Amino acid sequence: MRRYARRWLRYRSGEKRGQIPHPTPIAARPTEVEARLVAGHWEGDVLKGRANGSAVGSLVERTTRLVLLARLPGLDSRSVVQGFARKLQGIPRPLRKSMTYDQGREMARHELLSQKLRLQAYFADPHSPWQRGTNENTNGLLRQYLPKSADLAALSQRELNAMAARLNNRPRQTLNWMTPNEAWEAQLKSLNVPLGT
Repeated sequence: MRRYARRWLRYRSGEKRGQIPHPTPIAARPTEVEARLVAGHWEGDVLKGRANGSAVGSLVERTTRLVLLARLPGLDSRSVVQGFARKLQGIPRPLRKSMTYDQGREMARHELLSQKLRLQAYFADPHSPWQRGTNENTNGLLRQYLPKSADLAALSQRELNAMAARLNNRPRQTLNWMTPNEAWEAQLKSLNVPLGT
């Protein structure tokens, strides 16, 4: 009996280590995020490669569908935060309001990301991919360039930027046949932000 109890306790403590500290649930997101009323709200995810041994970070802006791909130095939470922060730091502050993520433990350091970028992180409910539908749909498109069988660590940031550019220059019916780049440029102009920043 004692041996069984010990094993059970070890399992329970392992579960705790995988939890996200202090998550803000998706239900707390303002209406403007859900309704896509303003730009600057992002969805994030990690696309894994062969045998889950490498990964690429994907970020999609909900209103314009602009895609950013981040090269990740590793699969741990520190690497993921570094990769996302590096890509989002190039985004003008008014268009960097929030990011919604799933319950993956690679975002365990989300508070560090929020502190670095001054954005709010929200977390979807467990096993609810539709709550991040923009990112899920985009990931489906990205898999033609980033198959699960590939070693994603072999890709440079320049190669990832080129892949993102292909999607960002593809007209979308949901944008009235504008491209994500065109929709993004319209947002920059409305904020008087010079193009190319």
